[in-house]
Amino acid sequence: MAILILNIKELIQVEEQPRTMVSGEAMSKLDTITDAWLFLEGDRIVDFGKMPGGLNVSVQTVKEDVCGYLAGVSRQTVTVPPGSIDVIDAAGKMVFPSFCDSHTHLVYAGSREIEYIDKIRGLSYEEIARRGGGILNSARRLHDASEEELIEQALPRLKEIISYGTGAVEIKSGYGLNTEDELKMLRVIRRLKELTPVTIVPTFLGAHAVPAEYRGRQNAFVDQVIGEMIPRVAGEKLAAFIDVFCDRGFFTVEETSRMLEAGIKHGLQPKIHANELDYSGGIQVGVKYHALSVDHLEYTGSEEIGCLKDSGTMPTVLPGAAFFLDMVYAPVRDMINAGLPVAMASDFNPGSSPSGNMQFILSMACIKYRMLPEEAIHAVTLNGAYAMGLERDYGSIARGKKANLFITVPIPSYSFMPYAFGNNKIATVILNGRVVFNE
Repeated sequence: MAILILNIKELIQVEEQPRTMVSGEAMSKLDTITDAWLFLEGDRIVDFGKMPGGLNVSVQTVKEDVCGYLAGVSRQTVTVPPGSIDVIDAAGKMVFPSFCDSHTHLVYAGSREIEYIDKIRGLSYEEIARRGGGILNSARRLHDASEEELIEQALPRLKEIISYGTGAVEIKSGYGLNTEDELKMLRVIRRLKELTPVTIVPTFLGAHAVPAEYRGRQNAFVDQVIGEMIPRVAGEKLAAFIDVFCDRGFFTVEETSRMLEAGIKHGLQPKIHANELDYSGGIQVGVKYHALSVDHLEYTGSEEIGCLKDSGTMPTVLPGAAFFLDMVYAPVRDMINAGLPVAMASDFNPGSSPSGNMQFILSMACIKYRMLPEEAIHAVTLNGAYAMGLERDYGSIARGKKANLFITVPIPSYSFMPYAFGNNKIATVILNGRVVFNE
């Protein structure tokens, strides 16, 4: 199957020479093509370019001789039969690469709006956790849910984020907090990969919190993560990454180091929850162990920024959590001005960011972090792909990359995407070269 998209008002995030990430000042520059066409074959982007003769080429005329049209405009050889090429008219619309959401906790059992009310009444995130809420609340609910129930709850969430433009998503475990429940979560994530067209990257987050039964003997829980959970996860090939919540009130730098070292020995690459609640040392330990990303980063100063410089570790900011919890915002402008790349992700979870809408994250990047629209688009596409190890195939419009993209409704400019927050501006979603959503 193949798709030819014509009369595109503007083709966004185009790369002739694909990059792995975008950093510093380069984040303010976004390559696009106005009056464009795009050709997809199988699950790949084959070619693209500027419309010959201007905008609004007759789609009916092209349908009658689609191969002849492509032969005249494409540098690639087209091998598919004419009858198997769908032609889409995108007049007045824009085409973006799909969003790459590199940090979510999308598999969970039930909502936590009661804690939301506690927040309104003035209780802090840490106070709610001490009362048995927060992550421990989700762990109890997950323990009582079957794999089928978790799948049934997760599928509508995945369908929703696809409709809002997400084409690749990382999903963490972490609501198990014991070996069997962590494995249950990861099996659910593996099953979701089989059931949905979105690309899913699984991450093991056994060290998300300390279970209530291990209070006062946290080292014993760390030993369980190292000696029991990690070998089982790696042995069953259930995760690509290992994550640890390295922050005040959760896991120390020393404990984090032990768990990351064990994960690395079993073939799991590190990612880190870091510096959400304090200057925890989480960023530094993440860089030390070559974490692909360090995430949250509300408490980031010059020392942390210096550590991240040229490290290969992607600073990943989670606007939804900072917004929902009314926290300080990470110093993104300082990061970019220092030459760092920045990714933005949703942190979709039931307690601190109950939304996976990456269009809203794009808006938050501009409204709360003072990012230019161009910077924000890089943060939710290519840099997000890098933070999942997917940059070779996702995050931009480039020949040979996965055909994961969306077509907007008619909009005046790409800056309208972050500007007009609160409504869905996507008309069509294409994943793996197939239309999976139409408004």
